Amino acid sequence: MGTVQNQCMIDRRILTLRTFASCGSIAATAELTGYSPSAVSAQLRELQQSLGMRLLLKEGRGLHLTATGRYLVEQTDGLIEECDRITSTMASVAGSTPIEFGLGGFSTAASSLLVPLAAELRATQPKVTVRVVEASPSRCLDLLLAERIDLAVVVATEAEADVGSDSRVEETRLLDDPLDVMLPLDHRLAENSSVSLHELVGEVWITDAPGTAYRALFSAAFTAVGVNPKVQHEVTEWETTTALVGAGMGLGLVPRLASLAGSENVRRVPISGPARPTRRIVAAVRRGTATAPIVAASLAHLKDAARRLLSERLAENP
Repeated sequence: MGTVQNQCMIDRRILTLRTFASCGSIAATAELTGYSPSAVSAQLRELQQSLGMRLLLKEGRGLHLTATGRYLVEQTDGLIEECDRITSTMASVAGSTPIEFGLGGFSTAASSLLVPLAAELRATQPKVTVRVVEASPSRCLDLLLAERIDLAVVVATEAEADVGSDSRVEETRLLDDPLDVMLPLDHRLAENSSVSLHELVGEVWITDAPGTAYRALFSAAFTAVGVNPKVQHEVTEWETTTALVGAGMGLGLVPRLASLAGSENVRRVPISGPARPTRRIVAAVRRGTATAPIVAASLAHLKDAARRLLSERLAENP
């Protein structure tokens, strides 16, 4: 959406310069914008020539922004926000829709929230080409600011996706996604309506590798209650964790957003107590675009779906 609109009001070469300023290399800029490296270099060179000012300096094999280039990038934030706001209002008044609309989200958000939204948009906006990108929260925000996607669903508590600190992004809170414990059906606590972390002392755990956002959330929860969990298995995918729990190899924590439907020998039990781990899930859009009809409709759909999912996931228990 933003890509289509800004072609009419903002020089694409300035948008490319802004992306370069964020990622710092021609190759990364090309990857984010969808242009070839040679096209990115040509755009930046042409922008310098058209302005008659040096925006970039070659240093070794790379380039970096001059003071003038940094100033230009900083000053375009408000300009682009205002252009997005104007075009969003125009779209609302005219009842127009974009040619393309891009959605991005991390794995569980993509499957649980964005796929149903994409299907809804395809039914209600048949002239719009909807594309879904599954990526890490930080990459989703990079793609959003590069105008490759128009809405991103991210975990706001992850350090790599610090949405609130970027003035170019506007966030809408969707849900606080609690982590539940996955237990084998024959576990002594499997029939409980909830369980505290203190009741799980001495259990063997399955979690992500050290240094990941999920592992940090896992560790922080146990640290808060003074428990040192025994981590025996390190896995990345929820499917693998679920399989190990079902095989009786240990316990795992799983976000409420993730579905366990069809999983064998596994039960989801909510965690009780003030230290229960929770992720904050937000929808992020470029500031100034939230009032565009397709964006506003998408945000409303996501908020409604997020509310329903929290209760529906518990109903999946065998």
